[in-house]
Amino acid sequence: MKKEYDLSTLKSRKNPFAAKLKKQVTIRMGSDVVEYFKGMSEQTGIPYQSLINLYLRDCMAKHRKIDTSWKFGS
Repeated sequence: MKKEYDLSTLKSRKNPFAAKLKKQVTIRMGSDVVEYFKGMSEQTGIPYQSLINLYLRDCMAKHRKIDTSWKFGS
């Protein structure tokens, strides 16, 4: 093993698997939801989009189902 390596001659290349890791989407969320996760982001130091992804991944892993039978009115 050499003591020093000359990295200036190396050529960079894109990670061929990076595109399969995450997919960019546009999603409309309430500003209160975004602010909630931004607040959590400040506390944890984790970007808020990553926190949203982690939360949704946790819901997916635990097979959580949303209750869409909300009662309006009264």
